[in-house]
Amino acid sequence: MIDLHTHSTASDGTFFPEELVYLAKKEKLQALALTDHDTIDGLKSAYQTAKEVNLPFLCGVEISVKFEGPGHFHLLGYFLKPEIPEINETLQRLKIAREERNKKMIEKLNVLGIKITLDELKEIAQGEIGRPHMAILLVKKGVVNSFEEAFEKYLKKGALAYVPKALLSPEEAIKLILQAKGAPVLAHPITLKLDYLKLKNYLKSLKDAGLIGIEAFYPEHSPELTKFLIDCAKELNFLITGGSDFHGKNKPDIKLGKGLNNLNVPFKCYENLKNYLEKVN
Repeated sequence: MIDLHTHSTASDGTFFPEELVYLAKKEKLQALALTDHDTIDGLKSAYQTAKEVNLPFLCGVEISVKFEGPGHFHLLGYFLKPEIPEINETLQRLKIAREERNKKMIEKLNVLGIKITLDELKEIAQGEIGRPHMAILLVKKGVVNSFEEAFEKYLKKGALAYVPKALLSPEEAIKLILQAKGAPVLAHPITLKLDYLKLKNYLKSLKDAGLIGIEAFYPEHSPELTKFLIDCAKELNFLITGGSDFHGKNKPDIKLGKGLNNLNVPFKCYENLKNYLEKVN
Protein backbone atom coordinates (compact mmCIF):
# COMPACT_ATOMS: atom_id res chain seq x y z
CA MET A 1 0.00 0.00 0.00
CA ILE A 2 0.99 3.60 -0.60
CA ASP A 3 -0.91 6.82 0.15
CA LEU A 4 -0.13 10.05 -1.68
CA HIS A 5 -2.97 12.18 -0.28
CA THR A 6 -3.11 12.74 3.49
CA HIS A 7 -3.71 15.54 5.99
CA SER A 8 -2.33 16.40 9.43
CA THR A 9 -3.00 18.94 12.18
CA ALA A 10 -1.11 21.46 10.05
CA SER A 11 -4.45 21.79 8.23
CA ASP A 12 -7.64 19.89 9.06
CA GLY A 13 -6.39 16.43 10.02
CA THR A 14 -6.30 15.05 13.56
CA PHE A 15 -2.85 13.40 13.56
CA PHE A 16 0.28 15.47 14.09
CA PRO A 17 2.65 15.15 11.09
CA GLU A 18 5.02 12.85 13.01
CA GLU A 19 2.10 10.71 14.22
CA LEU A 20 0.89 10.32 10.64
CA VAL A 21 4.29 8.95 9.60
CA TYR A 22 4.36 6.53 12.54
CA LEU A 23 0.85 5.36 11.64
CA ALA A 24 1.92 4.80 8.03
CA LYS A 25 4.85 2.71 9.23
CA LYS A 26 2.58 0.75 11.58
CA GLU A 27 0.15 0.06 8.72
CA LYS A 28 3.10 -1.13 6.60
CA LEU A 29 2.69 1.52 3.90
CA GLN A 30 5.50 1.47 1.35
CA ALA A 31 5.33 5.21 0.62
CA LEU A 32 3.57 8.30 1.96
CA ALA A 33 2.94 11.91 0.99
CA LEU A 34 1.65 14.66 3.28
CA THR A 35 -0.60 17.09 1.36
CA ASP A 36 -2.11 19.56 3.82
CA HIS A 37 -4.55 22.22 2.64
CA ASP A 38 -2.83 25.45 1.54
CA THR A 39 0.15 24.96 3.88
CA ILE A 40 3.55 23.29 4.03
CA ASP A 41 3.99 23.88 7.77
CA GLY A 42 3.87 20.16 8.66
CA LEU A 43 6.35 18.96 6.06
CA LYS A 44 9.68 19.40 7.89
CA SER A 45 8.72 17.27 10.88
CA ALA A 46 7.02 14.63 8.71
CA TYR A 47 9.98 14.50 6.31
CA GLN A 48 12.49 14.09 9.16
CA THR A 49 10.41 11.43 10.88
CA ALA A 50 10.03 9.51 7.61
CA LYS A 51 13.81 9.52 7.20
CA GLU A 52 14.24 8.22 10.75
CA VAL A 53 11.84 5.31 10.24
CA ASN A 54 13.03 4.63 6.67
CA LEU A 55 9.68 5.34 4.98
CA PRO A 56 9.74 6.62 1.36
CA PHE A 57 8.15 10.06 1.56
CA LEU A 58 7.11 12.91 -0.73
CA CYS A 59 6.38 16.45 0.41
CA GLY A 60 3.12 17.89 -0.80
CA VAL A 61 0.39 20.46 -0.57
CA GLU A 62 -3.27 20.64 -1.63
CA ILE A 63 -4.35 24.03 -2.94
CA SER A 64 -7.97 25.09 -3.38
CA VAL A 65 -8.48 26.58 -6.84
CA LYS A 66 -11.13 28.72 -8.53
CA PHE A 67 -13.57 26.69 -10.58
CA GLU A 68 -16.56 27.97 -12.53
CA GLY A 69 -18.21 24.56 -12.82
CA PRO A 70 -20.69 22.79 -10.58
CA GLY A 71 -18.13 21.24 -8.21
CA HIS A 72 -14.83 22.29 -6.69
CA PHE A 73 -11.19 22.06 -7.78
CA HIS A 74 -8.23 21.05 -5.61
CA LEU A 75 -4.69 20.88 -6.95
CA LEU A 76 -2.06 18.64 -5.41
CA GLY A 77 1.57 19.72 -5.58
CA TYR A 78 4.42 17.29 -4.90
CA PHE A 79 8.04 18.11 -4.02
CA LEU A 80 11.18 16.24 -3.03
CA LYS A 81 12.06 18.35 0.02
CA PRO A 82 10.10 20.38 2.60
CA GLU A 83 11.85 23.71 1.97
CA ILE A 84 9.75 25.34 -0.74
CA PRO A 85 10.31 29.11 -0.38
CA GLU A 86 8.91 29.82 -3.83
CA ILE A 87 5.37 29.02 -2.72
CA ASN A 88 5.51 29.99 0.94
CA GLU A 89 4.66 33.65 0.43
CA THR A 90 1.53 32.80 -1.55
CA LEU A 91 0.50 30.13 0.96
CA GLN A 92 0.96 32.58 3.84
CA ARG A 93 -1.31 35.04 2.04
CA LEU A 94 -3.92 32.31 1.62
CA LYS A 95 -3.52 31.38 5.29
CA ILE A 96 -4.34 34.94 6.39
CA ALA A 97 -7.36 34.94 4.08
CA ARG A 98 -8.46 31.59 5.56
CA GLU A 99 -8.27 33.02 9.08
CA GLU A 100 -10.46 35.95 8.02
CA ARG A 101 -12.88 33.51 6.43
CA ASN A 102 -13.13 31.53 9.68
CA LYS A 103 -14.04 34.70 11.56
CA LYS A 104 -16.74 35.58 9.03
CA MET A 105 -18.25 32.09 9.24
CA ILE A 106 -18.28 32.28 13.03
CA GLU A 107 -20.05 35.63 12.76
CA LYS A 108 -22.66 34.13 10.42
CA LEU A 109 -23.29 31.26 12.83
CA ASN A 110 -23.61 33.71 15.73
CA VAL A 111 -26.16 35.76 13.78
CA LEU A 112 -28.12 32.55 13.25
CA GLY A 113 -28.24 32.15 17.03
CA ILE A 114 -25.50 29.51 17.20
CA LYS A 115 -22.95 30.68 19.74
CA ILE A 116 -19.49 29.38 18.94
CA THR A 117 -16.15 31.11 19.48
CA LEU A 118 -12.71 31.06 17.91
CA ASP A 119 -11.23 29.85 21.20
CA GLU A 120 -13.54 26.82 21.21
CA LEU A 121 -12.44 25.95 17.69
CA LYS A 122 -8.75 26.36 18.59
CA GLU A 123 -9.19 23.89 21.42
CA ILE A 124 -10.67 21.31 19.04
CA ALA A 125 -8.28 21.89 16.16
CA GLN A 126 -4.95 21.89 18.02
CA GLY A 127 -3.62 23.50 14.84
CA GLU A 128 -5.09 25.14 11.76
CA ILE A 129 -8.85 25.70 11.97
CA GLY A 130 -11.11 24.54 9.15
CA ARG A 131 -14.74 23.73 8.48
CA PRO A 132 -14.40 20.17 9.84
CA HIS A 133 -13.62 21.63 13.26
CA MET A 134 -16.74 23.80 13.03
CA ALA A 135 -18.74 20.69 12.17
CA ILE A 136 -17.35 18.83 15.18
CA LEU A 137 -18.26 21.75 17.46
CA LEU A 138 -21.78 21.99 16.04
CA VAL A 139 -22.31 18.29 16.78
CA LYS A 140 -20.81 18.68 20.25
CA LYS A 141 -23.19 21.54 21.04
CA GLY A 142 -26.19 19.58 19.79
CA VAL A 143 -26.93 22.02 16.98
CA VAL A 144 -26.88 19.13 14.49
CA ASN A 145 -26.91 15.37 14.82
CA SER A 146 -23.98 14.57 12.57
CA PHE A 147 -20.86 15.88 10.86
CA GLU A 148 -22.62 15.51 7.50
CA GLU A 149 -25.65 17.49 8.66
CA ALA A 150 -23.37 20.33 9.81
CA PHE A 151 -21.95 20.67 6.31
CA GLU A 152 -25.27 20.22 4.56
CA LYS A 153 -27.08 22.82 6.64
CA TYR A 154 -24.40 25.36 7.53
CA LEU A 155 -20.90 24.81 6.09
CA LYS A 156 -20.93 23.59 2.49
CA LYS A 157 -20.94 25.85 -0.56
CA GLY A 158 -24.24 27.73 -0.62
CA ALA A 159 -25.19 26.77 2.95
CA LEU A 160 -26.34 29.24 5.64
CA ALA A 161 -22.92 30.06 7.14
CA TYR A 162 -20.71 29.48 4.10
CA VAL A 163 -18.14 32.08 3.10
CA PRO A 164 -16.13 31.61 -0.14
CA LYS A 165 -12.38 31.04 0.08
CA ALA A 166 -9.72 33.30 -1.42
CA LEU A 167 -8.58 31.22 -4.38
CA LEU A 168 -5.96 31.11 -7.09
CA SER A 169 -6.95 30.43 -10.69
CA PRO A 170 -6.00 26.98 -12.06
CA GLU A 171 -3.30 28.58 -14.19
CA GLU A 172 -1.86 30.50 -11.21
CA ALA A 173 -1.82 27.43 -8.97
CA ILE A 174 -0.21 25.18 -11.59
CA LYS A 175 2.40 27.83 -12.41
CA LEU A 176 3.17 28.29 -8.70
CA ILE A 177 3.97 24.59 -8.28
CA LEU A 178 5.95 24.34 -11.52
CA GLN A 179 8.07 27.37 -10.58
CA ALA A 180 8.92 25.62 -7.31
CA LYS A 181 10.08 22.55 -9.31
CA GLY A 182 7.10 20.54 -8.15
CA ALA A 183 4.57 18.29 -9.83
CA PRO A 184 1.03 19.70 -10.20
CA VAL A 185 -1.64 16.97 -10.07
CA LEU A 186 -5.43 17.30 -10.23
CA ALA A 187 -6.91 15.98 -6.99
CA HIS A 188 -10.01 13.75 -6.91
CA PRO A 189 -11.51 14.66 -10.33
CA ILE A 190 -14.91 13.41 -9.15
CA THR A 191 -15.36 16.62 -7.14
CA LEU A 192 -15.38 18.69 -10.35
CA LYS A 193 -18.80 17.11 -11.00
CA LEU A 194 -18.31 17.06 -14.78
CA ASP A 195 -19.56 14.40 -17.17
CA TYR A 196 -16.92 12.31 -18.91
CA LEU A 197 -16.78 14.38 -22.12
CA LYS A 198 -16.51 17.71 -20.30
CA LEU A 199 -13.98 16.25 -17.88
CA LYS A 200 -11.76 15.01 -20.70
CA ASN A 201 -11.89 18.38 -22.47
CA TYR A 202 -11.10 20.14 -19.19
CA LEU A 203 -8.14 17.84 -18.60
CA LYS A 204 -6.80 18.79 -22.05
CA SER A 205 -7.03 22.48 -21.17
CA LEU A 206 -5.23 21.85 -17.86
CA LYS A 207 -2.46 20.00 -19.70
CA ASP A 208 -1.97 23.12 -21.83
CA ALA A 209 -1.64 25.09 -18.58
CA GLY A 210 1.09 22.74 -17.33
CA LEU A 211 -0.73 20.02 -15.37
CA ILE A 212 1.34 16.82 -15.29
CA GLY A 213 -0.86 14.31 -13.47
CA ILE A 214 -4.28 13.23 -12.21
CA GLU A 215 -5.35 11.42 -9.05
CA ALA A 216 -7.07 8.40 -10.58
CA PHE A 217 -7.15 6.21 -7.45
CA TYR A 218 -9.47 7.74 -4.85
CA PRO A 219 -12.04 6.26 -2.41
CA GLU A 220 -15.04 7.94 -4.03
CA HIS A 221 -14.10 7.00 -7.60
CA SER A 222 -16.08 4.16 -9.12
CA PRO A 223 -14.15 1.45 -11.02
CA GLU A 224 -15.56 2.97 -14.24
CA LEU A 225 -14.31 6.48 -13.39
CA THR A 226 -10.91 5.13 -12.33
CA LYS A 227 -10.55 3.29 -15.65
CA PHE A 228 -11.67 6.40 -17.55
CA LEU A 229 -9.08 8.54 -15.77
CA ILE A 230 -6.31 6.01 -16.38
CA ASP A 231 -7.22 5.95 -20.08
CA CYS A 232 -7.20 9.77 -20.17
CA ALA A 233 -3.81 9.81 -18.44
CA LYS A 234 -2.35 7.47 -21.04
CA GLU A 235 -3.76 9.54 -23.90
CA LEU A 236 -2.59 12.87 -22.42
CA ASN A 237 0.71 11.51 -21.11
CA PHE A 238 -0.18 12.34 -17.49
CA LEU A 239 1.29 10.77 -14.41
CA ILE A 240 -1.22 8.78 -12.36
CA THR A 241 -1.44 9.18 -8.58
CA GLY A 242 -3.78 8.13 -5.82
CA GLY A 243 -4.52 8.49 -2.16
CA SER A 244 -7.07 8.12 0.59
CA ASP A 245 -7.54 11.81 1.53
CA PHE A 246 -6.96 10.68 5.11
CA HIS A 247 -8.00 13.20 7.81
CA GLY A 248 -8.01 10.98 10.90
CA LYS A 249 -11.06 11.39 13.13
CA ASN A 250 -12.44 14.15 10.91
CA LYS A 251 -13.18 11.48 8.27
CA PRO A 252 -13.47 8.36 10.44
CA ASP A 253 -14.55 6.05 7.61
CA ILE A 254 -11.40 6.79 5.60
CA LYS A 255 -8.45 4.56 6.55
CA LEU A 256 -4.83 5.48 5.82
CA GLY A 257 -3.71 3.68 2.67
CA LYS A 258 -7.05 1.85 2.39
CA GLY A 259 -9.63 4.58 1.93
CA LEU A 260 -12.98 2.84 2.34
CA ASN A 261 -11.09 -0.48 2.39
CA ASN A 262 -11.16 -0.62 -1.41
CA LEU A 263 -8.17 1.58 -2.26
CA ASN A 264 -5.16 0.06 -3.98
CA VAL A 265 -2.66 2.62 -5.23
CA PRO A 266 0.18 0.92 -7.14
CA PHE A 267 3.72 1.58 -5.86
CA LYS A 268 4.57 2.51 -9.45
CA CYS A 269 2.63 5.76 -8.91
CA TYR A 270 5.14 6.81 -6.26
CA GLU A 271 8.12 5.71 -8.35
CA ASN A 272 6.97 7.58 -11.46
CA LEU A 273 6.22 10.74 -9.47
CA LYS A 274 9.58 10.62 -7.71
CA ASN A 275 11.40 10.04 -11.02
CA TYR A 276 9.66 13.07 -12.53
CA LEU A 277 10.65 15.26 -9.57
CA GLU A 278 14.26 14.12 -9.71
CA LYS A 279 14.35 14.94 -13.40
CA VAL A 280 13.09 18.53 -12.97
CA ASN A 281 15.22 19.30 -9.91
